[in-house]
Amino acid sequence: MDEFSPEAYDEEFDTETIEDESGDGSGLYEHFRFVADKGQTLLRVDKFLVARLEKSSRNRVQQAADAGCILVNGKPVKSNYRVKPLDVVQVVMDRPRYECEIIPQDIPIDIVYEDDDVLVVNKQAGLVVHPGHGNYDGTLVNALAWHFRDNPDYDVTDPRMGLVHRIDKDTSGLLVVAKTPDAKTHLGKQFFNKTTKREYNAVVWGVPDPSAGRIEGNIGRSLRDRLQMAVFPAGDMGKHAVTHYEVLESFAHVSLVRCVLETGRTHQIRVHMRHIGHPLFNDARYGGDQVLRGVPSAKYKAFIDNCFKICPRQALHARTLGFVHPRTGQEMFFTAEIPADMTALIERWRTYATQSNP
Repeated sequence: MDEFSPEAYDEEFDTETIEDESGDGSGLYEHFRFVADKGQTLLRVDKFLVARLEKSSRNRVQQAADAGCILVNGKPVKSNYRVKPLDVVQVVMDRPRYECEIIPQDIPIDIVYEDDDVLVVNKQAGLVVHPGHGNYDGTLVNALAWHFRDNPDYDVTDPRMGLVHRIDKDTSGLLVVAKTPDAKTHLGKQFFNKTTKREYNAVVWGVPDPSAGRIEGNIGRSLRDRLQMAVFPAGDMGKHAVTHYEVLESFAHVSLVRCVLETGRTHQIRVHMRHIGHPLFNDARYGGDQVLRGVPSAKYKAFIDNCFKICPRQALHARTLGFVHPRTGQEMFFTAEIPADMTALIERWRTYATQSNP
């Protein structure tokens, strides 16, 4: 069976490429489900699962519970939870089950750093992270399988190693890969405890006011459109989410902003920025692929269409990643400069703003 790992954090994961089987936008995927019999006697959930999962130790199940990967009736439980009659027990993980073989593919990837424990990659826009529904190859995981093809210690199908967090297909930027189970456990705890450093650059419609602020609002799957996430009032709907933003530069009708994640929820930056009235530029899923600011003259529309062609995706880049090295304890920080498509977009808007305000 699959082994367990702490939750991977999924601030901008693309639900179009892999469906979230949990249905709540948590970014976790069901691997196993058991329904306790009507005559079930009270039994610790770790013992309950060990009896039903092949090749799984009680220690592994307890680690899974500590990582929030064991749910009973839809809610995370600790390993000492006692299963009752008709309880629904789920084992969830940070990626879908791979239903087919992972084929190593020679897909170019930009490796920023690598040692015996970790690898940091600057993912290009357009590259799906994990194989899943409709994307069974051509993903970052396939590229990693190629990169590690001569490393007998790295098994691309083993969830105890691999990607620790994710960004979506059309977001560019930094990701960390754990090359050992210990590294993934250590890094996973850092993401869980919110001690990593993650900064994004985005181009958004309009100029946020105030120019710096804190956005807080629960994020969960939209009740109207399953492919979207939405902000809900505090309560039972969605999961707690906080984004800090700062305007770095404004260009007439759009702004370059820095976003710092305090939490990591699906599409968090995209949803939070739309929530305050400033969708990401060319974000088709959240309405940013329309003219949202400025007088829509024919000339202006042509300019916007040209900008959409220059950067044919949501203008979002995971620029900075910081974490403590799982073996040495050294603090490590990595920066990936804004890629060419977003840079060209920013320059085009900078020129437009200058010409509009001589």
